[in-house]
Amino acid sequence: MESSLVLSNLLVQGIKIIFILIIAGLIDWLLKTFITKFINSRIKGKMVDGRRKKKAATLIGVFYGIVNFIIWLVVSLMILSEFRVNIAPILASLGIAGLAVSMAAKDIIADFIAGIFILFEGQYYVGDRIKIVDHEGVVEEITLRKTVIRDSHGILYFIPNSQIKIVARQPETNH
Repeated sequence: MESSLVLSNLLVQGIKIIFILIIAGLIDWLLKTFITKFINSRIKGKMVDGRRKKKAATLIGVFYGIVNFIIWLVVSLMILSEFRVNIAPILASLGIAGLAVSMAAKDIIADFIAGIFILFEGQYYVGDRIKIVDHEGVVEEITLRKTVIRDSHGILYFIPNSQIKIVARQPETNH
């Protein structure tokens, strides 16, 4: 009798976890769709078509990445609580760690602020050919913290956004 109670509790717990994952996946999909439509509507017709697509793809990638991280962090905590893990100490630890990191990580904060300005000013986008200091290549990735460029030899350069003072961007050519 006791084993059937444990089994039914596990079944209910499993159903709750599956429900959490399904709802999270749905929310994730809806937010990605919303972010994509919102960004595309805001930059529609404001620049040359190739630049618009690059800007949209870059902004969507950055904002969706942030939203996606938050969703799955919350889902992880919800699943842990289903396994009867007390998440209060985890949340307290995250808060204290966040405070410590924010006080000790002025460079990271500077990277984030610089990344925001790079994105909103449209200095460059994924796919653009740029030169930053002595490194020239195609932008592979932009996050709020770093810019990644690949040179003509295939070498990747990871440049913290706060270190980017001057950028040269090769103009678009229409072929």
